[in-house]
Amino acid sequence: MPDGKVVSLEDRIPKLKEQRKRKTNRRLILLISVFFLLILLIIYFQSPLSHVNKIKVEGNKTISDESIIQKSGLSRRTNVWKVNKEETAAKVESIPEVKKASVKIVFPNSIVVNITEHAKIAYISNGKKLLPVLGNGSVLNKQQDDILTNIPILTSFKKGKFLNEMVDQLKQLPDEILNSISEIHYDPKKTDNYHITMYMNDGFEVSATMRTLASKIIYYPSIVSQLDPKEKGIIDLEVGSVFKSFKAKGKDKNGE
Repeated sequence: MPDGKVVSLEDRIPKLKEQRKRKTNRRLILLISVFFLLILLIIYFQSPLSHVNKIKVEGNKTISDESIIQKSGLSRRTNVWKVNKEETAAKVESIPEVKKASVKIVFPNSIVVNITEHAKIAYISNGKKLLPVLGNGSVLNKQQDDILTNIPILTSFKKGKFLNEMVDQLKQLPDEILNSISEIHYDPKKTDNYHITMYMNDGFEVSATMRTLASKIIYYPSIVSQLDPKEKGIIDLEVGSVFKSFKAKGKDKNGE
């Protein structure tokens, strides 16, 4: 039999008892911890602590926080863990100015609503007020206090296919071109129901048809750069690109 230290049964029993005691204590501590955690969760869900305490709105520029919160249906009486994020976002997206919305729950009891607004692409004049026209073609029924000066004013347009076509064309324009337009008048002809007259910020006028506006007006800076800035006139983009000065137009009228 090889040499070795022999541990008697009497020596092993106390060690085994100590190990079992430690395991029992660990299990007991775990069970007590789980029990108290469940108690705390029950208290939390039954108490006002689980109700929405703060609603933060991000990304809005023209819509007030109050309007968004009211549309969302959220309030301090709402249980934060019963909030359906998709349904709440859909409610906010029903606001005409809102392009996209998302809802996030922040522990312990806060809600963050993040929105992306439709860009204002123009204003439409109804004779008394300037109503914003959004990138999705919607016309807001209320004039807003902050009137942007770098987008065109649409005149003589009504809701329908011609306004929708105009908006579709404007959405395709780079900011440089869009910001150079002061007014766009719906000016139909017998031969073209889509004809418009544009008044530019630099004093020129543009005669065009809506259907090809986006593809032709992009050449406007190049065309103007070849003209005498002191001699204003009409740039006809209906077929090609023809310039006729106001002076020449006046002479034609006098000749008649």
